Amino acid sequence: MRTVEASRFVAAPPSVVARVLTPEAVIEAEGSFDVQEVAEGDADAEGDGETLVRAARAGLSMVFAFEDREDGLRYEQLDGPLETLTTTIDYRPENEGTRLTAESTLEAGIGPMERLAGWKRRGELKRALRNLDKQC
Repeated sequence: MRTVEASRFVAAPPSVVARVLTPEAVIEAEGSFDVQEVAEGDADAEGDGETLVRAARAGLSMVFAFEDREDGLRYEQLDGPLETLTTTIDYRPENEGTRLTAESTLEAGIGPMERLAGWKRRGELKRALRNLDKQC
């Protein structure tokens, strides 16, 4: 199992970042897949539901389950090439803007592939934060 992280300062208040930080925007901002479908999942006992996003590119399709958090999003791959992939994107006020932090934990199943998957995932996280910053 490997954990990778990326962080970026955004010159926008947390309220603006919160509006931009949607499941669809996050997947598109990562840049590896195109969103094909977005569906709201069933609500739990507290009334919170998850958002399911199907994304694809070059014949590879993935499904992610997103849940809102007080200070960001958490999502996991339900169907895709990795054994596990869980990501959180959090934001908090910093100076006159917002600090965005993305962290992914992944398992590829094969040692050398896990290192490569971690390297690729860190690049996706950096690209996502950069593209989300542009939308703010």
